[in-house]
Amino acid sequence: MASTSVSRVVPASPDEVWNLIGGFHSLPDWLPFIQESVSEQGGRARRLTSADGEVIIEQMTAYDLLERSYSYTFLRTPFPVTGYEATLRVHALPGRPEAAEVQWSGRFVPDGVTDEEVEALFTGIYRDGLDALTAAIERR
Repeated sequence: MASTSVSRVVPASPDEVWNLIGGFHSLPDWLPFIQESVSEQGGRARRLTSADGEVIIEQMTAYDLLERSYSYTFLRTPFPVTGYEATLRVHALPGRPEAAEVQWSGRFVPDGVTDEEVEALFTGIYRDGLDALTAAIERR
């Protein structure tokens, strides 16, 4: 099993950050690569459409409002993995109420590629996503 985790400190309170990213269907609000999120299974799944037209279907596996986190798995994906489980989490920073740490982590089994290749793929996706989140917060 392969895994990766990317963290970024962003210039907003944990509550402000969670209000932007904590909705399971909010990816299009801050992640330019995702153009649309359509609710499925009563809101427990989302059908995402990427900027290049690919469809990804994800199912929420956990949601914790108090811990400001949610986890999800892939039901349909163009990525070369199985057993994918990811978590998006917002942490408070002691003594810094105007900032938060956002962590995006995942673990998965490569399918037809090496651990290193798929770890590099998701590290890039998570890093680019958190860069886009930082930019969205700075525009607010």
